[in-house]
Amino acid sequence: MFIYLNDKLVPSSEAKVSVFDHGFLYGDGIYETMRVYDGVVFMLDEHLRRLFRSALLIGLDIPKDVPGIKRALYETLKANGLADAYVRLTVSRGYGPIGLDPDLCKGATFVIIANEFKDYPHAYYAEGIRLMVASTRRNLREALNPQIKSLNFLNNILAKIEAKKADADEALMVNAGGYLTEGTISNIFFVRDHAVHTPSVECGILDGITRSLVIDLAARSGLAVREGEFVPDDLLQAEEAFITNTTMEVMPAGRIDGVHFKTGEVAKLLLKKYKEEVNGYVREKKGESPSLWE
Repeated sequence: MFIYLNDKLVPSSEAKVSVFDHGFLYGDGIYETMRVYDGVVFMLDEHLRRLFRSALLIGLDIPKDVPGIKRALYETLKANGLADAYVRLTVSRGYGPIGLDPDLCKGATFVIIANEFKDYPHAYYAEGIRLMVASTRRNLREALNPQIKSLNFLNNILAKIEAKKADADEALMVNAGGYLTEGTISNIFFVRDHAVHTPSVECGILDGITRSLVIDLAARSGLAVREGEFVPDDLLQAEEAFITNTTMEVMPAGRIDGVHFKTGEVAKLLLKKYKEEVNGYVREKKGESPSLWE
């Protein structure tokens, strides 16, 4: 397995980051996770725009431009012989003395990790996964801007610990006002009163790229979509519910806090539309150039 570290590919056994790296010491950095279908990174431009937005919001200089990052991503996939994969791109503040001052670090650390993607069990999509509403509250948006996709994940980890103790696959968090926000690694949707509902960005969530695409697919399919403030009871009284993220795509919920749900027709429809969108995207990108990063 090869890792792209700073400016070159190295074997995973040699991919080492200093204990003085501020990403390790303080969670000072950003990342993006992407899916690769048949050799094409899905919605790559959207992910890179968000990466650079996150960097801007924390005053971090990414050591590569967009073409350079694309080249590095595809070189990593090629070196590992991967066509169907998930990729994590991480940029930390970099090496520096102990201390919170960002100026202590003279250059960012740039890492790409690519792994083979293995499909989730078919039963997850047929029967749904188990969700729970955690007691851990989502970080205040005024304290930590959720538009920063940062390495600081302790808030999510605490909720994930709750999920494991409750025998659930994913935890949902509410904000300080008691309104639903998002999961530890996902966005939540539910169907009620002939409409698809999902918490608005103003609730304090990351504007997920898969979330935005699913909202668009729902609208194109003639479904009403309502973004707003919803309490857990709104979710528990829904006809169906599902979560979205880059790797799960559209994943139905089979149980939330002891309330059982059937895999509904809306989730099935949106998963079908999502896969059609992926297939069209891959065909288009493969037709643009034999070297996708050029």
